[in-house]
Amino acid sequence: MDTSDEHESDLQSQIEEIEALSSIYGDEWCVIDEASRIFCIRISEKTQQPKWTVCLQIILPPDYPSSAPPIYQINAAWLRGQDRMTLSNSLEELYVENAGENILYLWVEKIREFLVEKSQSSITDGPETSKTVTTEEDCHNYDEDDVRDYSLLKLASSQSDDNFSNFSDGTLDEELPPIQHGETITDRRSTFQPHLAPVVTPKQVKMVLNKLYENKKIASATHNIYAYRICCEDKNSFLQDCEDDGETAAGGRLLHLLQILDVRNVLVVVSRWYGGIQLGPDRFKHINNCARNILVQEGYTDTSEDASKAGGKNKKPKSKKAK
Repeated sequence: MDTSDEHESDLQSQIEEIEALSSIYGDEWCVIDEASRIFCIRISEKTQQPKWTVCLQIILPPDYPSSAPPIYQINAAWLRGQDRMTLSNSLEELYVENAGENILYLWVEKIREFLVEKSQSSITDGPETSKTVTTEEDCHNYDEDDVRDYSLLKLASSQSDDNFSNFSDGTLDEELPPIQHGETITDRRSTFQPHLAPVVTPKQVKMVLNKLYENKKIASATHNIYAYRICCEDKNSFLQDCEDDGETAAGGRLLHLLQILDVRNVLVVVSRWYGGIQLGPDRFKHINNCARNILVQEGYTDTSEDASKAGGKNKKPKSKKAK
């Protein structure tokens, strides 16, 4: 079968799968951009009053399901650290076990199974655990324009088969990049701290995030917002992605900062510990200032204007290569 026939077969398979999912899940299934094959589904435990809820955002590449996995993002304010990695790994294992087949129904039910387990453990562990649950409203704390802009960015940066390396074992021998931690910013009892690592592959991004989440203080942060940009010089393009971790639009703003500064081969994470007082738009200012500070500190941007915005630091730029 030639490439055009394969793509036609994949498209037909996608259409049939989407029709089936829409029929099964009804209002829980949402079409964000049909032309770009961007969809979202709200998944919750099936109880009278669902507590644990996530939104699974999906992009179907042209060669899904024959030779590529769906691109996905799990949106849930409470899901972070080891829980997020466990769920992501289970989805990726399902894809590997069923490569070449339609996978979305299995993914949705796997997530629902995960939520049921979380619900049962919260009952077993007592009321304290329930403080982290997400209500149905939290699935709608972003508008469709935000979802579509992010999704199109991710789709544009993920056309190459190389970009699906998070499903591949080919980079298991990569070393963990060095991680730097920046100075904190505190405002009305909320504290923000940046972390930075040089990265050249998505696998290294995952390694750095895993390492950060091993730190109990970082893992317990209210939000761990991150963005990264990896330069693919042979293709004259970038691999780039971001994560809000429940702080709506913060990841996209952080990625936009990296784009404006034209920094390359770097991952920036900003942890926020909420102090009980809402900061409004100031929270975005602190997140970006933290990120800018550590980028200046580590030599990823060196103009006097950038240094001034970063709090007056004007260090001599260091090499941007991985140490």
